[in-house]
Amino acid sequence: MGFLCANLKKSMVIEIMSKKLVKPSSPTPTHFQSYKLSFFDQLAIKMHVPIVLIYHNLNNSITDELLEESLSKTLTHVYPSAGRINKDRRVVDCLDQGVEFIIAKVNCQLEDFLEQARKDIDLANHFWPQGIKDVDDNYDFAITPLVFVQVTRFECGGLALSVAAEHIAIDGFTNMKFIYEWAKVCRLGIPSSTTDIFNYDLGDIFPARDTSRILKPLASLAIPKDTIMYVAKRFVFNEASISKLRNKIANSIASGVLGFKPSRVEMITSLLWRALIRASQAKNGRLRPSLMSFPVNLRGKASVPKLANAFGNFAVEVPVVFTPNETKMELHNLIALIRDATDKTMVFSAKASNDELVSMAANLYNMTQEWEANEEVDEFTCSSLCRFPMKEADFGLGKPCWMTFGLRQSQVFWLYDADCGSSIAAQVDLNESLMHHFERDQDLNTFTILNN
Repeated sequence: MGFLCANLKKSMVIEIMSKKLVKPSSPTPTHFQSYKLSFFDQLAIKMHVPIVLIYHNLNNSITDELLEESLSKTLTHVYPSAGRINKDRRVVDCLDQGVEFIIAKVNCQLEDFLEQARKDIDLANHFWPQGIKDVDDNYDFAITPLVFVQVTRFECGGLALSVAAEHIAIDGFTNMKFIYEWAKVCRLGIPSSTTDIFNYDLGDIFPARDTSRILKPLASLAIPKDTIMYVAKRFVFNEASISKLRNKIANSIASGVLGFKPSRVEMITSLLWRALIRASQAKNGRLRPSLMSFPVNLRGKASVPKLANAFGNFAVEVPVVFTPNETKMELHNLIALIRDATDKTMVFSAKASNDELVSMAANLYNMTQEWEANEEVDEFTCSSLCRFPMKEADFGLGKPCWMTFGLRQSQVFWLYDADCGSSIAAQVDLNESLMHHFERDQDLNTFTILNN
């Protein structure tokens, strides 16, 4: 099988060599065969979210067989990933049904791909496992793998690894930690008996509930998202530009207008957000309200210490809102909005009871739905993956030299640690018409290197 990629001189063909289900190396014990989904899992979107990691293959001993074997060993300790979501969507049946494992090859050199990908980041989308976008109301999770893996070899020996995980049961932290631990098992040959990866108590501590009583229904849009064309571009904030940005904001700190020293993520998020607000103004001819959903990982922040390595979804999306005529558009104004909203969430979470955490998560979800239901509001998500262990996911091939995220089905800013030093890369997924204005923002271009 194969399909033609229109880029790379219209000659790039990916050929699927094999598909199989990889199961845990040891059977899942009977008392672990029913993994309870949690209330936080009920808040998650229905979507297999892919990550694509590109590697220079400097080690011929890292074969497809070794990747499969180490994946099987890792699944012994991440057994829900090899299960299937029950029809009531409250339980994962962990009967070792397996992860779909796809082996493929592509008829081009890695360096040729990287040269083209710097001009068109979406070239990497062709390494997504097949079938992960075919999710609708009739999708049968009871027979569909929670995780799809595709290993694609370049002619030179380079490798593209894509892992797509179902968000209903697996959030970004869980998926990235899973990839990191799998890489460690592959690289070091760690015996499976010594691997301890996740805590699986989230569903017992925060059991699933009748959400019809506490959650607003999903906002329905006049224009369905699947009819909108989304494109992605990559912007890099190197150490020099981050220092320049910090110096720009230093005056606000010195004058007392901003009462704290912002983090790199807060500064960059504010710059991106302001560029998006301006892009919307240029497109629509007026300033519009803008909703930024800012995911906050509750691991290590909530009042349940044992959940620091919880498997599943354990995060809340904090709505941060810019309202014209109420909020100014200086960077320090937007930074203050972000800090205020996220700080309140983290301070409350650190002291809250389990029931209070559920109420907080429900309230934040409902606030977001109210804003998203308004067609006059621009909405997007800023997902910071900085300090997540993706750069360290070394299977014995070295660190990944390129990575991309997401399905291009919504507006998202993905922030992650770039290739060198303390630089940060921003993958920006936007409505194509907005991107036209966004990428021309003067301040954005002053502080970034466009490297899409």
